[in-house]
Amino acid sequence: MWYKYKITLLSLCIPILCIAQNETDSTTSLQEIIVTATRKNSTIFSTPYSINVIHRRVLNEYNFRTIPDALVGMAGVFIQKTNHGGGSPFVRGLTGNQTLLMIDGIRFNNSTFRFGPNQYLNTIDAYTVSKIEIARGTGSVQFGSDALGGVVHILTKEPIFKDRKTINAIITGKAASQNMEYTGRVEVLYQSKKIAFLVGHTNRYFGDLVGGDSTGIQTPSGYKEKAFDVKFKWKINTNATLTVAHQYLQQRDVPLYHRVKLENFNYYFFAPQQRTLSYVKLVVNTKYKFADKITFINSYQSTLERRSHQKNGSSNKFLEEDKVKTLGLTLDITSNILKNWTANTGIEFYHDKVNSIKQQIAISNNISINQRGLYPNNANTSNLSFYNLNHIQFNKITIEAGLRYNSISLAIPDTATNNFRLGNIIIKPSSLVANAALSFHIDNKQIIYSSFSTGYRTPNIDDMGTLGLVDFRYEIPAYNLVPEKTYNSEIGYRFNNKKLQTSVAVFYMYLANLITRVQIPDQQVAGYNMYTKVNSQTSFLYGVEANIDYMLSPLFSIKSAWSYAYGQNRSRNEPMRRIPPLNGSILLRYQKNKWQTSISYLLAGKQNRLAQGDKDDNRIPTGGTPGFSIINIYGGYVSKTYTIRLGIHNILNNDYRTHGSGINGVGRSATIGFDISL
Repeated sequence: MWYKYKITLLSLCIPILCIAQNETDSTTSLQEIIVTATRKNSTIFSTPYSINVIHRRVLNEYNFRTIPDALVGMAGVFIQKTNHGGGSPFVRGLTGNQTLLMIDGIRFNNSTFRFGPNQYLNTIDAYTVSKIEIARGTGSVQFGSDALGGVVHILTKEPIFKDRKTINAIITGKAASQNMEYTGRVEVLYQSKKIAFLVGHTNRYFGDLVGGDSTGIQTPSGYKEKAFDVKFKWKINTNATLTVAHQYLQQRDVPLYHRVKLENFNYYFFAPQQRTLSYVKLVVNTKYKFADKITFINSYQSTLERRSHQKNGSSNKFLEEDKVKTLGLTLDITSNILKNWTANTGIEFYHDKVNSIKQQIAISNNISINQRGLYPNNANTSNLSFYNLNHIQFNKITIEAGLRYNSISLAIPDTATNNFRLGNIIIKPSSLVANAALSFHIDNKQIIYSSFSTGYRTPNIDDMGTLGLVDFRYEIPAYNLVPEKTYNSEIGYRFNNKKLQTSVAVFYMYLANLITRVQIPDQQVAGYNMYTKVNSQTSFLYGVEANIDYMLSPLFSIKSAWSYAYGQNRSRNEPMRRIPPLNGSILLRYQKNKWQTSISYLLAGKQNRLAQGDKDDNRIPTGGTPGFSIINIYGGYVSKTYTIRLGIHNILNNDYRTHGSGINGVGRSATIGFDISL
């Protein structure tokens, strides 16, 4: 029963909140260098924003299946899964196109990212990741549109230069019980004085997810995945380095379990879901103060989402396909204005082109009829930004302040052949946003920090041009949308010594002009209620986030994270949609020599503060999502040439579902993984 969990949660939460939070993994010092919050190298300890960091060591040690799985239990972050092949991070209660995803300094969000949970973070191969940085409550000035909740930045592995030529290979494997996973990866690394490169290939099979207790096998939910990555680095001279990288991932036959289970579909697949990213990055260090470091990135991304579905009893099946091609250009200049004053000034340009088609195919004779796709075909978006970020260090005070101007041109060539289509339109919204933050060093172990950040999200092609079935509703195009705005303020405290690393943050966010779906009364298509999007909502969010990292002894350490958020829709006088419940995690870790063992405890409270949209969502049980607690055990042995990792998940076999998800979590199961270095 939930009341038991509530007593446990409160008993654990009270002492932890009194001590507060560390936002790194259990062996990482707050003096570590991070880049996401400020676009420059800075220490977590001095940065006046709330930061989470996950390292490759942690990803290896706990053998997470996906990147979304790696984010579970972090302060200020909550993971929702519409399907087994998905995983959408909620950062301070916001997700989808209201949270910015990035890869190696390049925007991942494109103009078809939708409101609410999406699956796109899971299209990044977890085995390519070096580090994950999350900046909570800030990011629009640093990186542009969509960073209302914050920024999730994936940094991939970097080959490094060495005086002596070396070549290494790593073979990685993993298997899960009940045929839930088989993974293999081969990675080759070459390093020398001037040239370094890394090449990797990953192949994965995921069987149907087996839930806890009485849930059993959730069919269909399994899928296949393959990925390829290469990164080449050339030291042109002592002052210039060129990086060329390419990433490719394809997921095949990814089922939407809740569609089959709850919505009378015979089948519904992403077949395939595919992503590629190629980029060239040039970094030049100069002797000039006004341009001490120049970074130029030219990127090209392509995403393909093909949806194949048929309802039970229907004489037709459907094939939908959306392609997005994105060109990106970034120029960032670091200037040394004064001894204690540096600045980043830059320009960014991204251009999206969207191709979208839909086919209705008769099952009896295989004759197909072309229809308008989910998005207007050949719609495109141009996104141009100018920014300036200032970093000032004065004795015990660190100051961050910046501005960004963003101009968008969104073109939708949609011929008006029926009442649902827009016609040919062009809109050009723009935004000016600012942030200011300050940290004060009480002494060399403690700081307090405070920040104020304005954020924005411009309307995209998904907002303006969607026509078709989305989740449990039928959407039609929207008109005259303007950018969403947020005003986020927070205050925090950090403490750091050899044994204890803690911090706590309290935040308040005001949201205006939110683009929300509204139901059109008495209108349905194929049994689904009809919706459109409007700027109809003002809301507020506030909450508290806390972690603690403590070395109990040379062998034992404990880490804990807690998050609470309260969101209210002022326009409708109801809760905001999909706000995560009170949730937390505790990790007890033992390490001696080459052996390591950990026990993790994850829990979440019941979420019964529901908006009307939550009540209409068939993935959320009547009355709200029940609370849950999960216990996992991990162990491993690490040597110079090989590593073995074991995991037992959900050892009590509890039945659970994270709030808003379309599939239950994994039941009692085991995993085994290994690395072999050659």
